[in-house]
Amino acid sequence: MTADKTVYDLIVVGGGVNGTGIAMDAAGRGLKTILCEMNDLASATSSNSSKLIHGGLRYLEHYEFKLVRQALAERESLLKNAPHIMWPMRFRLPHQSHLRPAWMIRTGLFLYDHLAKRELLKGSKSIRFSPDGPLVPEITKGFEYSDGWVDDARLVVLTAKAAQEKGAVVKTRTRCVKAEREGKLWNVTLEDVATGERASYQCRAMVNATGPWVSKLFKDTMSIPAPKQIRMVKGSHIVVPKVHDEPEAYILQNADNRIIFVIPYEDDFSLIGTTDVEYEGDPREARISPEETEYLCGIVNDHFKNKLTPKDVVWSYSGVRPLMDDEGDASKASRDYTFEVDGGKKNAPLISVFGGKITTYRKLAEAATDRICQFFPSAGPEWTKHAPLPGGDFVDQPQLRAELGSEYPWLPSGLVHRYVRTYGTRTRVLIGDRKSMKDMGQHFGGNLYDAEVEYLVDHEWARNAEDILWRRTKLGLRLSKDDMEQLQQHLDQRHAAA
Repeated sequence: MTADKTVYDLIVVGGGVNGTGIAMDAAGRGLKTILCEMNDLASATSSNSSKLIHGGLRYLEHYEFKLVRQALAERESLLKNAPHIMWPMRFRLPHQSHLRPAWMIRTGLFLYDHLAKRELLKGSKSIRFSPDGPLVPEITKGFEYSDGWVDDARLVVLTAKAAQEKGAVVKTRTRCVKAEREGKLWNVTLEDVATGERASYQCRAMVNATGPWVSKLFKDTMSIPAPKQIRMVKGSHIVVPKVHDEPEAYILQNADNRIIFVIPYEDDFSLIGTTDVEYEGDPREARISPEETEYLCGIVNDHFKNKLTPKDVVWSYSGVRPLMDDEGDASKASRDYTFEVDGGKKNAPLISVFGGKITTYRKLAEAATDRICQFFPSAGPEWTKHAPLPGGDFVDQPQLRAELGSEYPWLPSGLVHRYVRTYGTRTRVLIGDRKSMKDMGQHFGGNLYDAEVEYLVDHEWARNAEDILWRRTKLGLRLSKDDMEQLQQHLDQRHAAA
């Protein structure tokens, strides 16, 4: 086993949105930071969300006003800091009076509009649905309001990239197998998952941001009783050919008091979800059940003229959300977060993150880093609220598309469109000094070329076809099985030659 003789300030275990957020914030304040993730970045909960930056309209029914206010305020910061992977979206809520009275919805939307300052997003309004629209004719009235869309997995990758650019060491496919205190230092053993090689590190503080594994890490790695338990709730989504041609998303009420989103997705598809099912077992093994698929199709069919069957599903995914272990129905469990701080006076501190949601990840990371910095008096101040994520230093997508179209007139407009929504200004790094489509290298299907594959391997920790096709991009929806196998073979050959 090798030993890194550097004494780090902080080791963050967990490469989801919370872990990368904390690593980015801490590194930006001058802390010498390592981030380790046992799989790929965003390989669990953080890539399996509903892809929304939202305040949580339905949380108002459970009186979670503080959480909603904080999330609404964060929407604005995130939309400004990452305009390539986030953008405003209008949501339509068909009204069915037997489920929720109109006055209740109007009251909720009024609060939603005014609990936090809005600059980018339009307010809510009442609407009438046209008989020629996509909804069944029985639904004639509804409401419209604003929230935001996010490419969740890219958010995590870009946050890790920002951490790296601030000086953090980012280690993917690296498992934390042991952590023990020795006075004011942690001795941590990390294992390369691919090779089994182990290395030891020392750090002054440690963060457990492992999401669904947060309680398990105490037992398996530190031999310390977990201070809290989380409950695991499985949320499943399906992707189908687009249900309607409108740019708006729909939020559908159901008789079981749950709501389902129908969201425009990757231009040609609709994303539908989510379910809330209590879950036990390995979070990596979570899969959608036939009953969940039927449930989601049934709610869509109750509202839309275009009817779905399970055969229409082109892709599905399930994520396990680590929620606070409160009593009650899974759909009502709190999405808020809390920290537990262990040690710090005479021994090395440990900060553990329980709960949380994507919309408030930056605020959670800021609060956690504030706690960490109590042990590091020379650390810098808060800085992330107005800091663009890598590639996000531009005004709006149309302007950047026009600039890149002028700089690279040989790039097809569809490719420019996708690059802007994936890489923003880092598109220029991807293209480099290439002068033609021939220079972009091998074509793997869809509009994936070797230049992009090379960029993702060299700059974004991609190792295999799944990393590229389902987390760095969503081109898995476009490529055939043979295309995917060809890409994997290419990556294997590249790795063997490295």
